[in-house]
Amino acid sequence: MAIQVNMGASLMCTMGLAPGTLLVLPKNRVMAEGKPAANIMDNIPFVNILPFGMCKSPANPAVAAATAAALGVLTPMPCTPVVPAPWAPGAPTVLIANFPALNNTSKCMCAFAGVISITNPGCTKVMVP
Repeated sequence: MAIQVNMGASLMCTMGLAPGTLLVLPKNRVMAEGKPAANIMDNIPFVNILPFGMCKSPANPAVAAATAAALGVLTPMPCTPVVPAPWAPGAPTVLIANFPALNNTSKCMCAFAGVISITNPGCTKVMVP
């Protein structure tokens, strides 16, 4: 069984150079181990998903421009996550605010070719099927 994700979970992007954090607003009114529990719709950049330091993806326009200015040498630029879709797959049998609960096996995609995954779910005891 997977582990429920809650406020303060650690995230990592394959194109980011630093770990990020998941912020969960208490709007869903569901707590897990004393912190707000996440669902798959907690994917809003700069609200739920904080930047991952510097971005090294050539699909990011800022990185592409800096790399071109450096004569083709990959030049990372500040991360600006763009997440067009919710986390997947979530826990379809456990609903939080009418959406599947977010578990530690879920991933989401950044529009700049990064895959965002959960490295530390924030919970240690709450499991979801």
